[in-house]
Amino acid sequence: MDLYSMVLVIYALLSWMPGGYESGIGRLLAKICEPFLNLFRKLPLSFGPVDFSIMIAILALNFGGRIIYQLLWNLAVRLLY
Repeated sequence: MDLYSMVLVIYALLSWMPGGYESGIGRLLAKICEPFLNLFRKLPLSFGPVDFSIMIAILALNFGGRIIYQLLWNLAVRLLY
């Protein structure tokens, strides 16, 4: 799990704490996470009181990271051989 995924998990866990989003850490994490999460909140990912946008955002980060890693690896192999 990369750093940004861990930040998203911590941000999600703040929802379980009363006033978690109003704390200093909560406001800082909101400034970091909300712009990225808003991309996924436009999709119908809420089922009742449960919002799956954070989970989909983490999956998208991991998938995107793997694609970028594979592209860079292929480029390095082509340049070196």
